[in-house]
Amino acid sequence: MGALSLGNVTKSFGKNRVIQGVDLQVQDGEFCVFVGPSGCGKSTLLRMIAGLEDVTSGDVVLDGVRINDLAPARRGLAMVFQTYALYPHLTVRDNMGLALKQAGVSRDEIRRATDRAASMLALEPCMDRQPAELSGGQRQRVAIGRAIVRRPKLFLFDEPLSNLDAALRVQTRIEIARLHRDLGATMIYVTHDQVEAMTLADRIVVLRAGRIEQVGPPMELYRNPANTFVAGFIGSPQMNFLRAGPLGLASHTLGVRPEHLALSRESGRITGRISHVEMLGSETLVYVRSDDHGLLTVRLFGQHDYHVDEPVFVTPDDAHTFHFDSEGLRLR
Repeated sequence: MGALSLGNVTKSFGKNRVIQGVDLQVQDGEFCVFVGPSGCGKSTLLRMIAGLEDVTSGDVVLDGVRINDLAPARRGLAMVFQTYALYPHLTVRDNMGLALKQAGVSRDEIRRATDRAASMLALEPCMDRQPAELSGGQRQRVAIGRAIVRRPKLFLFDEPLSNLDAALRVQTRIEIARLHRDLGATMIYVTHDQVEAMTLADRIVVLRAGRIEQVGPPMELYRNPANTFVAGFIGSPQMNFLRAGPLGLASHTLGVRPEHLALSRESGRITGRISHVEMLGSETLVYVRSDDHGLLTVRLFGQHDYHVDEPVFVTPDDAHTFHFDSEGLRLR
């Protein structure tokens, strides 16, 4: 079991309140991702769940038990940090089994637990090596293995892929997703990378300034954002925001994703000039500067021959637009 409940949780550092009163239910077996810009409070909230930060007010409840006052080691959690935090003088096996050894678990049971984790993470050939002999991706898998052997009720991940290069990030992300399926465990994962959030989460929690802006499955947030903040944060490249007035619309702001803008040399609703072109092979990103709407991003699938300073026309697809009021809230 690993059901987590946060009830009106706040955190203050002196007079500065950084978590504003968070209510959240994480179901047993769910993969929940906290996402938001730097300083939004996502890592602080994770550390409060782990017991590494005190809760100023509110309740943190795990499987029906209030754990606010329990020491981190007694909460039944395991945390994987951005830094690997491996002991350099210990082998992979000893690093993974250290917590069990300190808990007085027998040597045979530790070996069974570490062998099981190594099999899940493809670390069998590395068990007698020391961290200096491993790649960055292997070190991160050892850190994950150290969490697995403890069989926690809840896994906590604090931006675990930030120190990996692009290729290793993708590979390790796939391994974490597979691990979640294999273990069926509850996982809470913190990231500022919305691509990680979209590809890993059962549900995403979007945070801003210590408050939850919206919670839901990835594609629900993509298709039905509650406000301009969520609309702009979920999706890459991010949503374009156009002034509705020059388009003859009653709303304050029109949101349209880059793939739902058509580009033409002949005619269209918005005039502009090309500011920059990114040829990515499978797609082409064209940045168009408009007097009325600023810089717009147009996503074209495949390869297209557009050039900087070329005059063009842009037309939103009315079937895939979002309308927002002057406060940035979605108009349904």
